[in-house]
Amino acid sequence: MENAVEITGLTKKYKDFSLDVTAVIPKGFSTALIGANGAGKTTLIDILCGVTARTSGEAVYFGDKSDTDDDGLRNRIGYCSAANFFPLDWKLKTVAECMAIGFDNFDRARFTELCVKWKIGSPDDKKQKNMMKMSDGNRMRAALAAVLARDTDLLVLDEPASSLDPLARDQLCDMFREYLAEKDGERTILFSTHNIADMEFATDYAVFMAHGHVIEQGFVEELKEKYILVHGDAANGSGAKALMFSYSVNSTAFEGIALSENSANLEAVGAITERPTLQQLSVGILRKAEEDAGK
Repeated sequence: MENAVEITGLTKKYKDFSLDVTAVIPKGFSTALIGANGAGKTTLIDILCGVTARTSGEAVYFGDKSDTDDDGLRNRIGYCSAANFFPLDWKLKTVAECMAIGFDNFDRARFTELCVKWKIGSPDDKKQKNMMKMSDGNRMRAALAAVLARDTDLLVLDEPASSLDPLARDQLCDMFREYLAEKDGERTILFSTHNIADMEFATDYAVFMAHGHVIEQGFVEELKEKYILVHGDAANGSGAKALMFSYSVNSTAFEGIALSENSANLEAVGAITERPTLQQLSVGILRKAEEDAGK
């Protein structure tokens, strides 16, 4: 498998937090970076895009480039942060003008098309709102339109769906698929998300993070084969718990995930096993990480 990014021992040391990541971002797919608040997702994204300096380690892009100060590499990467991406006094016209100056692969017509499609106006309108007067969702739409209007090979997006309504998230998933399809496997997406259920359709590969480390990674379909969703009556919970990867129980029922290899034994003690959704898989994996951290 060819990788768009290979991350080896990438570290960032702060007074109260340390990032230490080894992971791959497979080429030609959409990868979701999943973790609780404070897991290190934004720190990792900022390092990969040259916004934050690393302490040590390496990230190799497209098989041969590792320096994000390289103009050619920067031109191939489309980056969008979760915070206000453009100054709040900018209008869409200013965004278009500055993106055209900063990137020779920016397509103003495409930017206009996306802005109109997402109903945030047009950079050609005589009367335009500045970013400050836009909703959080429309500011994110403007930032995404600017990034998607560039001819890039890798999109790196920090929480792109966080401020979008359900319909806009669905449209974003469609745009992800369109972006990947346009160059027949040559493009890649890396994005962080808390809206796992809404973004599952757009996720091919998942990297799970907790406390600055990668705790699991793999293609979603393979992870759904590796793990199973387990649930049943609370009375059967004690017999199932020892076989489960993560476990929660209330007065009537228990639920969690387990390795698929334990399926027959779980069913023998009265548990029900099913194929998990990415949301259920994420909750189970992250719950296990929190339980281990508390020991």
